[in-house]
Amino acid sequence: MSIATPSVFYAALCGLLLIALSAQVVLARRRYRVGLGAGNEAGMEQAMRVQANFAEYVPLAVVLLVLAELSGLPEAAVHVAGIALLASRVMHAWGLSHSAGRSFGRFYGTAGTWLVVLGLSLWLLYATTAGSRFQG
Repeated sequence: MSIATPSVFYAALCGLLLIALSAQVVLARRRYRVGLGAGNEAGMEQAMRVQANFAEYVPLAVVLLVLAELSGLPEAAVHVAGIALLASRVMHAWGLSHSAGRSFGRFYGTAGTWLVVLGLSLWLLYATTAGSRFQG
């Protein structure tokens, strides 16, 4: 049995992005010589928040993506959602890494992530309620 589906592909890419963001935290820990927490270093806090924000949103988004695909979301829509999620998280990571304040990447990365989660959630609600009307 093959699990080579679009949602699995985007889950794998998100996993690789998490590793890259985690490596940035490790490098920041070495640079600032901080073993635990952020110490008093703004750069350390920034690296940690980039990684943590990813970890806060992406697991649920990937679960929603897989469930949406399993529930019959057309393959093209799965690709659109996967690309939008990945692009949004890259934009957010770049934006937050370069500015602790407002930035294009941070704003549109957040908005894109929220739209993906919202869209997939609405699809799953629709698929669940539409399916239940025809089952008995």
